[in-house]
Amino acid sequence: MELAYIPSPSRGVIHLGPIPLRGYAFCIIIGVFVAVWLGNKRWIARGGRSGTVADIAVWAVPFGLVGGRLYHVITDYQLYFSEGRDWVDAFKIWEGGLGIWGAIAFGALGAWIGCRRRGIPLPAYADAVAPGIALAQAIGRWGNWFNQELYGRPTDLPWALEITSSTDGRVPGTYHPTFLYESLWCIGVALLVIWADRRFKLGHGRAFALYVAAYCAGRAWIEYMRVDDAHHILGLRLNVWTALIVFALAVTYLVVSAKKRPGREEVVEPGAAADGEVEGDEEADGEKAATDSSDRSEASEASDDSDTSDTSDAESKKESSDAAESAKKS
Repeated sequence: MELAYIPSPSRGVIHLGPIPLRGYAFCIIIGVFVAVWLGNKRWIARGGRSGTVADIAVWAVPFGLVGGRLYHVITDYQLYFSEGRDWVDAFKIWEGGLGIWGAIAFGALGAWIGCRRRGIPLPAYADAVAPGIALAQAIGRWGNWFNQELYGRPTDLPWALEITSSTDGRVPGTYHPTFLYESLWCIGVALLVIWADRRFKLGHGRAFALYVAAYCAGRAWIEYMRVDDAHHILGLRLNVWTALIVFALAVTYLVVSAKKRPGREEVVEPGAAADGEVEGDEEADGEKAATDSSDRSEASEASDDSDTSDTSDAESKKESSDAAESAKKS
């Protein structure tokens, strides 16, 4: 008898008239907004302009969605192209199925295009948005909860996930909530990258590489717990191998980059520093004008006081002269 468990939602979509509102889509959208918001704050702190992250995200996000879906469809092609399946379902992204590996790869391509159009180095941009991407993944994983998918082995732990759906081969019961494990891990990755970036002044793509390495380390053991169908190579799931390989590449980049290009970029967005100088000059001119005006005002007041004093002295002398003449006559 289970004393406690995480209940699954009775449904993952709510219809507002003819419009379906899907929990999976909402999680993805909220994650994107959080990533752009945090990335923008970090970009400004590095010396970039406000709004640049969002402008480049217009390229990165669509590319990422396409890449994530392509990776999922290619690696799980039997779900869409085997006998009895409808290949049209491959386009139903709202039903779940985004491979993070394809999303990051294609998203990076889109970001590169956006950065190239703005004359911005991609590594600097990647460093700024890395923690935000991790938080977006943490939020996006709750979309799997709405769809009752990507859970682990059966368990009776108090935080077990209850699966009630029996569609697509699911067996109702309580399982390890691997979506929750990955969500919490991604939050930890975001905090790690923010701390390490402040502590070691990571630059030239090393903050992004740290995010990739840390995420892969967690994804490997979380993926190993999952029980959904997947291709296996030498006894390990395909995504476990992918995580191990990408982890090794990220660590290699960290080490090599630190030796070849230590430190952090001094300029991340051409012209941003100049804009700041122009604003500073305008403020200085305003202060100078106010100071000059104040000086002129004080000089004018001093002149008025001098004139008043001179008039008063003249009147006093005249009164003394009149008094002397009157005394003589007397």
